[in-house]
Amino acid sequence: MTKSINLTLKVWRQKGPKEKGRLETYEAKDISTDMSFLEMLDVVNEQLILEGKDPIAFDHDCREGICGMCGAVVNGLAHGPEKETTLCQLHMRHFKDGDTLVIEPWRARAFRVVKDLVVDRSAFDKIIQAGGYISVNTGGAPEANTIPVPEEVAEMAMDAAACIGCGACVAACPNASAMLFTGAKISHLALLPQGRPEAAKRVLSMLRKMDELGFGNCSNERECENACPKGISITNIARFNREFLKAGFCSRGR
Repeated sequence: MTKSINLTLKVWRQKGPKEKGRLETYEAKDISTDMSFLEMLDVVNEQLILEGKDPIAFDHDCREGICGMCGAVVNGLAHGPEKETTLCQLHMRHFKDGDTLVIEPWRARAFRVVKDLVVDRSAFDKIIQAGGYISVNTGGAPEANTIPVPEEVAEMAMDAAACIGCGACVAACPNASAMLFTGAKISHLALLPQGRPEAAKRVLSMLRKMDELGFGNCSNERECENACPKGISITNIARFNREFLKAGFCSRGR
């Protein structure tokens, strides 16, 4: 039998990036515990529209934990209380009847609030554009067995590539650092032979862009790892640092 709960929502409302924001209180009544968090917001928005009020703006797309579009801070936790779960995969059964939920956007200098819970995460795109790719013209697909990759290395590269770029790591970090995101992007390319020729240029360019965009530095708090919905390990930050040191030695040798 489906259970329903009633919640009090304190939601950040902000009309635009230059407007002053505030928390507004809403009652979410008869919310099915089978709903996802975003479906709960849909129900609240339907009621707001019926009342002639502006619905709550929030990012979403696939609603399957794949695209990285959704994200909000729920009671101080990026993506809410469940480990390795995106906001769209968070279900209302994890909350109790009568709970009060404070819902805010990602907070970071590099993530400008567009409206309400929607933030501009194009800074991540700019970091990728700075070097998060392999610029080799491959032509036809080569025979897979001609480039042997140890299974352990391939697994580590795939684990790093699982990053969906949602920005929870930045939101959770007290320094608003993008080191976990950038480290994951650097790792999955640096671990594979195809990514080695441009490794030094890549890490220097991406680090320079990350600093330019106003992200903070890592102070090893591990909040990023704890908030990541894909369980990206901070060992990728360590690999980022090693790649940076190697790139520094390569630069001095030229």
